[in-house]
Amino acid sequence: MTTLAGLFDLTGKTAIVTGGSRGLGLQVAMALGEYGANLVLVARKAAELEATVAELRARGWPVEGVVADLAKPDTIAGIVDRALDMFGGVDILVNNAGATWGAPTESHPIDGWNKVVATNLTGPFLLTQEVARRAMIPAGRGSVINVASVEGLQAHHPDMTATIGYNATKGGVINMTRALAAEWGPHNIRVNAIAPGYFPSKMTAATLDAHEAHLVGQTPLGKLGGPTDLMGPALLLASDAGGHMSGQILVVDGGAIVI
Repeated sequence: MTTLAGLFDLTGKTAIVTGGSRGLGLQVAMALGEYGANLVLVARKAAELEATVAELRARGWPVEGVVADLAKPDTIAGIVDRALDMFGGVDILVNNAGATWGAPTESHPIDGWNKVVATNLTGPFLLTQEVARRAMIPAGRGSVINVASVEGLQAHHPDMTATIGYNATKGGVINMTRALAAEWGPHNIRVNAIAPGYFPSKMTAATLDAHEAHLVGQTPLGKLGGPTDLMGPALLLASDAGGHMSGQILVVDGGAIVI
């Protein structure tokens, strides 16, 4: 008889987590590592990544780091190469790495738009395609977790700096999630998304400096996201506990989106 603990167990499974050296990606990686997953963390900054890998290895976890920029397509294959070489497969992919660009839409530079699209949408598409083709489809199983945002589900408040590229790409990630869930369901590959609200991070620092009181005031639970708030949702979607969930967008925002 399968136990509840057994449903959450990830022992022997391998997870790639992009943007995994800090912030929300590290939070997700720690949840998966604690429940037994082999971890392949991807980040752009080598020193930061090396420090995180060392910290997690000190816990006795099997962790590899790959320095790569998701906005550069020629780095994608190397991420999957490393995972397959070290652990023999990829069972879980967490597309977390992201970028934003704040500017009024009427003067938004094309370079900024292209950077955000490459990082938030094209990179995750290419990595998901590579993982599915080389690992998940041949194995007949897998879980893809896309980290989207509530900004992909709603408009940006006009009092805040506009982020049209971020909103557009996160909306694209949400519908890419649904489309892949439908297409790859017959391969036993589940594709879901987490849509966080506002969490303290390097990306949100400027926004929170200016608007934290307002954002908290518009959140029924009366707080920002915390250092463990993505752990449970990620573990659920990665594990057999979420085995009948696919194509879902799990909002983690303290209830802000409902008002």
